[in-house]
Amino acid sequence: MTQPYGRGAGRAKRGVAIGLACLVGLAAPAARAEGARTLLVLGDSLAAGYGLPQPQGFQARLRAALAKAGWTVTMLDGAVPGDTSAGGRARLAWLLGGAKPDAAIVELGANDGLRGLSVAAMQANLAAILDTLAARRIPVVLAGMYPPPNLGPDYTKAFRAAFGALARRPGVVYEDFFLAGVAAHPALLQADGLHPNAAGERVVVADILPLVTRVLGEAGGSDGLRGRAATP
Repeated sequence: MTQPYGRGAGRAKRGVAIGLACLVGLAAPAARAEGARTLLVLGDSLAAGYGLPQPQGFQARLRAALAKAGWTVTMLDGAVPGDTSAGGRARLAWLLGGAKPDAAIVELGANDGLRGLSVAAMQANLAAILDTLAARRIPVVLAGMYPPPNLGPDYTKAFRAAFGALARRPGVVYEDFFLAGVAAHPALLQADGLHPNAAGERVVVADILPLVTRVLGEAGGSDGLRGRAATP
């Protein structure tokens, strides 16, 4: 990633997220009784915790938050800085070759937007990733992205519509924008103005946590699972 790429979209209020986190805590004993989970994180520098010490990065903080909620989770790290949707698609078979994740986070598309790549190709790549995971009955949190505004309104509309279509697929729980509440706040970003700092990662994790616990709870039975309404 080499430049800022957009603004956050509308989200549920933080109080709702806190309420959901409380409900997750109530459900924790059942999760423990069902045993440990493996979570695949397929993404780019945002999911890799770029620029931060490992304990402060996205995956480490998410694992800690899940543990606090009562989940024992092994993270399968499939996040590569600079990756595009095509790169993630190419690596997925290899990642799945030696592991059987129970659920997945797919956080890709930011670099497609930064480079002004074909929206249709991005959508096809992400659809192929979701198809592969669905065939293995792996429920997914799909993290939405925004392209840089300098690419114009038509590109932005097509980009967001692509994520909106993907969000309606069975087995997918949709997060409208991975960096909502962070991207427009310099105090939550590193000096590059792109990647969350330690405080920003806490916001990202708090927002996605209820969605991740949902797909972990649905692991092994994702038929009919739907995401939040898209807002392209």
